Amino acid sequence: MATLAIVGGGLVGASLALALQAGARERGWKVLLIEPFEPGHDYQPSYDARSTALSYGTRLIYERLGVWARIAERAEPISHIHVSDRGHPGATRLAAARERVPALGYVVENAWIGHCLWQALDDDVVTRYCPAEVEHMQPVAQGYRLRLTDGRMLECDLAVLADGGRSGLREQLGIEVRRSPYGQCALIANVTPGQAHAGRAFERFTEHGPMALLPLQDNRCALVWTRPKADAERLAALDDAAFLAHLQDAFGFRLGGFRQVGTRHLYPLTLIEAEEQVRRGLVVLGNAAHSLHPIAGQGYNLSLRDTEALAAALLSSSSALGDLAVLQAYQRRQRLDQTFTVGFSDRLTRLFGEAGTTSVLARNLGLIALDLSPPGKGWFARQAMGLGVREG
Repeated sequence: MATLAIVGGGLVGASLALALQAGARERGWKVLLIEPFEPGHDYQPSYDARSTALSYGTRLIYERLGVWARIAERAEPISHIHVSDRGHPGATRLAAARERVPALGYVVENAWIGHCLWQALDDDVVTRYCPAEVEHMQPVAQGYRLRLTDGRMLECDLAVLADGGRSGLREQLGIEVRRSPYGQCALIANVTPGQAHAGRAFERFTEHGPMALLPLQDNRCALVWTRPKADAERLAALDDAAFLAHLQDAFGFRLGGFRQVGTRHLYPLTLIEAEEQVRRGLVVLGNAAHSLHPIAGQGYNLSLRDTEALAAALLSSSSALGDLAVLQAYQRRQRLDQTFTVGFSDRLTRLFGEAGTTSVLARNLGLIALDLSPPGKGWFARQAMGLGVREG
């Protein structure tokens, strides 16, 4: 029996298990899902829950996997996106109705997505090792041997490394990464505005770094505020009233006065790209393959497109599981999407992080021109919705 091991049962790893589930059952494959943190059987809502912006393209993938209806129960649709440069006239506005879609995207709590994915897995096909962690991976004649922290040994024909951007196993296997630090930290928190957000998402670029406010259920907003490290640490340490006053000054009053802020978390920001994504019997997936700046909201959506493409490549092949030619074909198919999405996100972030007079003028003229150009606005909306160009 051919065996596939997914190292990391977070959103990417669980999505891959689900994408493979039906085909694995037909082929008699065994799927192992190894995850250190058990998501639990009961979902518990929390004001401070971390969330992810899912593109419209991601909704289509989850519809094909049969879990979107469940996820949608706690998904807040994004009806409008407002992009602006603080203190300057440049702005562009995207609307779902204009693009003829029900929503430009959706914001969903990570815990809820994970709960829905794990509940959809079939124990007859997917064997879950949880809580469990892989401490060592060794290539063998037919795939990889995995040693868990509790001493158990597992063997597989194909190992998928989906254990996040700080993957120690990636380093252990000698897979080099390209790192491009942004010199910033992301301050993440949930806030409650004084007015109804009405499904509006805001991306605002300031002299200290970009910020995003994304709509959540219960009239909360997910805040992603990028600042220089020392400044982010100072803001995170403020009491709630002082923090909200600084946020109000940076964002303005488009959503009225902010009333509440939850727990604040800081994450140093670096663009990370793995030099290798496939070897015989091995795939590097998700943040372990490419970790993007969060402000453009493209990272998870790109990883899910990779996940769907990998599942399709494996299930459409008659070759042995882990065959290098099959994995290389998958990587070639995804190369254009990855290169474009990583480049689009990185250039957008760096462009709006520049404070020089020439840069400010150029980006404001660009935002105004984009807002006045229906074709340009449609192209920009397609990128935001995860429907950009891909190789066939």
